[in-house]
Amino acid sequence: MDQHDYQAQDAVGLAALIAGKQVSAAEVLEAALARMEAVNPTLNAVILSLADQARAEVAKGAPSGPLGGVPWLIKDIGAQVAGTPTTAGSRLLKDVIAPADSAIVSAYRAAGLVIFGKTNTPEFGLEPVTEPELFGPTLNPWSLDHTPGGSSGGASSAVAGGIVPAAHASDGGGSIRTPASCCGLFGLKPSRGRTSFAPADEGWGGFSIQHAVTWSVRDSAALLDATCQPVDGDPYWAAPPERPFLQEVSREPGKLRIGFIPGGVAGEAIDPECAAAVAAAALLCEGLGHSVEEIRLDVDFEGMRAAAGSVIAASIAATLQAETARRGRPLENDEVDIVTHAMAGRGARVTGAEYVQAMQTAHAAGRAVARSMQGYDVLLCSTLGSPPIRKGSLRGEPLDLGGYADRLFAFMTNTQLFNVTGQPAMSVPLGMSKAGLPIGVQFVGRPADEATLFRLAGQLEQAAPWAGRRPAFNG
Repeated sequence: MDQHDYQAQDAVGLAALIAGKQVSAAEVLEAALARMEAVNPTLNAVILSLADQARAEVAKGAPSGPLGGVPWLIKDIGAQVAGTPTTAGSRLLKDVIAPADSAIVSAYRAAGLVIFGKTNTPEFGLEPVTEPELFGPTLNPWSLDHTPGGSSGGASSAVAGGIVPAAHASDGGGSIRTPASCCGLFGLKPSRGRTSFAPADEGWGGFSIQHAVTWSVRDSAALLDATCQPVDGDPYWAAPPERPFLQEVSREPGKLRIGFIPGGVAGEAIDPECAAAVAAAALLCEGLGHSVEEIRLDVDFEGMRAAAGSVIAASIAATLQAETARRGRPLENDEVDIVTHAMAGRGARVTGAEYVQAMQTAHAAGRAVARSMQGYDVLLCSTLGSPPIRKGSLRGEPLDLGGYADRLFAFMTNTQLFNVTGQPAMSVPLGMSKAGLPIGVQFVGRPADEATLFRLAGQLEQAAPWAGRRPAFNG
């Protein structure tokens, strides 16, 4: 299978070719491995190759399942692959080997996906850029000087770079939607509880959720169908969908009531090119027959962000404490980077009562957004506050942590709120900057209503197709 034919297919398309015996799973895997060999030395998207294991798997024949034989990459945080480390981008965990697959990895295998590597992530998924000290920065195929986003930056770089048509990702504050926006991909963050973290507990107080970044809407739907079953013992889960999500993609959404937020969700100004992309998306939606009306969310944004920060910091502190207890020796200075040190220090100061109060504030934000959305099916806003930022600029060159928080929230202005509320949200690649960088537009659904988002996304994909808009990067 040559590269043109391989990269022209999405995951569903590759699975159909393999099932129809037009191409073998082994040929498809070799195409993925060849592309990885060609571009990964520059992109640094894949940080662990499992090529030998994958070849041994497909040598037995195409795996069964709806995505049988499709090559697949796992993000190196939150999902364990038996016999491999899950480093979370940290030197602290580089030698900790997973004894078994996580539930979501087992679901991917059951769907027939062939795992052949793991992708780069910032340390503990803490940043919206992918520049860990352990593995080094991942680059954006659209511009090697700019970030592919984070924390699923390795996954998005691999997809945009043509290594795979879709890849595993996760999102605790925008980590699917941010890199999807930066790399011109479709990225849906599912509802809280839609996919399982088993055997681990919830991620960051329930803010985090696992899914994928993809070129096509139908790939995202098919992958969510494969992974949305709860596991016994999960602390919560989303109500089962009325029908498979893959069926929703081709269904008409009807006339939707869309609440339009032209700038930041808290009223901040955003980059003019991002604002223009959102305005164009609003006009597109009106042209498709939807009702679009500007709204404002009545939320305590300052309190929400402070509460989320406390929950995340306490979670990082707990992770470091658990690992040092497991191995029986304290943390060494060079085992985690400066941002992790700062977050863990903050987390160690969060009392039990403060953690409970932070969760109460988070839940209050969810109720406030629900009230603001009464009368609307979907919210429309920019995914990010700007197009992709330059590599290294978040921390500053030279290092400038004093301005870090301002730069952080200027970039990821609109994503974290919907992790806190637990709503499904998707970044759709509808815009491009004058410099040729992708700009994502975000659509947010009601809790547990991915179906409406998939119907709308399918309609947008037909009206303003993006599959043929690819970076020129070739290694």
